[in-house]
Amino acid sequence: MKKLLSLATMVILAVSVLAGCGGNGDSSTGSTGSTTAAGKFDSTKDITVISREASSGTRGAFDEIMGLIEKSGNSEVNKLFSEAVIASSTDEVPAKVEVDKYAIGYTSIGAVNDSVKALKVDGVEATEENVKNGTYKVSRPFIIASKGEASGIAADFIQYATSTQGQEIVKSLGFVTIDGAKEYTAPSTALSGKLILSGSTSTEKVIEKLREEYVKLNPGVSIEVTYNGSGAGIKDAQEGKSQLALSSRELKDEEKAALTPTVFANDGIAVIVNKDNTTTEMTTEQIKKVFTGEVRTWDKV
Repeated sequence: MKKLLSLATMVILAVSVLAGCGGNGDSSTGSTGSTTAAGKFDSTKDITVISREASSGTRGAFDEIMGLIEKSGNSEVNKLFSEAVIASSTDEVPAKVEVDKYAIGYTSIGAVNDSVKALKVDGVEATEENVKNGTYKVSRPFIIASKGEASGIAADFIQYATSTQGQEIVKSLGFVTIDGAKEYTAPSTALSGKLILSGSTSTEKVIEKLREEYVKLNPGVSIEVTYNGSGAGIKDAQEGKSQLALSSRELKDEEKAALTPTVFANDGIAVIVNKDNTTTEMTTEQIKKVFTGEVRTWDKV
């Protein structure tokens, strides 16, 4: 009887040791470090693709850079994965990635926070410096566009946004400054009236600060801004519904025929994943395959 009890005790101890050592099935495979242990990253799970709405300037720039737009005769076909989750604003993308361990998305580098992780793209980090020196290729301009040549308050606001004072604001918010800025001086004859802008949600942080500081210098001016996406803002300016359009992508040739664009900042588009994701970098080709749905799990990246 004592021998049986001793044998049973040894078996229990052996099982406990195995359990303590992760005998429950913790394994690691692939470049992303797949693991099936509770709470860990499992790279065999499906990737959640998060993109922006069709009118987004960020999406327009991202799709073009990543080759998601393909020509078909005289038209263009967008190859975005049909089951992609669509986010309606700049800040919504990192919010969705933060709560989904297997998600991937993209957003302005100015909108990246500690809740998500920005990947290196083609070996280059998504930083202000790398956008400025041209090594980080996933980048785009921030544009203010007027119907014809801007005048009055609209022209003066553009002058402020591109001035040394305006560029200090651009830099302070993590965006990339333009070259050739000059000091802004308020007009000797005080301006008064309303300025209406509409467009890119990606520009919201910098435009709100520019608006705040501009009105301090020109208290007779009020500025109304609607953040409804680059495409909608461009259309508003073309139709005369707003005086200035805000775009986070280059204007198309047909848009340039009606609007005069001015670059007031530059921005990188960060490719972001959940902080639990063990992936640290991807190539543009890998990103394209994920966003078209050709690659569906992290262990295939």
